[in-house]
Amino acid sequence: MNTSRPNQVAIVTGASRGIGAAVAQRLARDGFAVAINYASGSAQADALVAELTAAGAKAIAVQADVANAEEVRRMFDTVEKQLGQVDVLINNAGVLKTVPLAEHSDALYDQSFDINVRGTFNTLREAATRLNEGGRIVNFSSTTLALNMPGYAIYNATKAAVEAFTHVFAKELRGRNITVNAVAPGPIATSLFLDGKTDEQIQTFAKMPPLQRLGQPEDIASVVSFLAGPDAGWVNGQILRANGGVA
Repeated sequence: MNTSRPNQVAIVTGASRGIGAAVAQRLARDGFAVAINYASGSAQADALVAELTAAGAKAIAVQADVANAEEVRRMFDTVEKQLGQVDVLINNAGVLKTVPLAEHSDALYDQSFDINVRGTFNTLREAATRLNEGGRIVNFSSTTLALNMPGYAIYNATKAAVEAFTHVFAKELRGRNITVNAVAPGPIATSLFLDGKTDEQIQTFAKMPPLQRLGQPEDIASVVSFLAGPDAGWVNGQILRANGGVA
């Protein structure tokens, strides 16, 4: 178990399912009070809150579309009122649609950049003035950025922006002992990755890493736990490629 200070507060965006839910579960076990952000449909977020509180953790569900700056501000307000000032921000919310660049619609382009880039921008901007000194920020990139696979051009462009944010923002928070890093998962067995792929495609991805399996949400949650905890205090402005060795 991590040794986080008592009563530390973490926000995990897009936390009602998949990697986000696994991260919320892990941080709760590490001793954090956890705010589970969701965009719409509260059932999964509420169920996760019930699970965590039944296990003795402190958790709340908070609705906010991260692409909307005002909703992000309200999310921070709610968390501060109900749990306390935020120590850790995990920018997990994201969307992935694989379409050849020439076939990409304007609407899908806008959605990808609104959630993956503007959403991260909105939460970082809010965290700049509201995160406790000594806090941690963990953004989400993707190993697809290193693989350059057809169909991923727009998605990769959004994650390249997130990596740029990570490198620069870490330096802009100089003097506050706040670290800013990003995790870049390889193929992970979640609906975000699996939806729309054939069994053959999934097996191809599973064989790509030398470890010859898809990653699990818990694999990434362990990495986030490290970056959010005291043992990563000297890791800052970095991209940690948790991908089983695929790239």
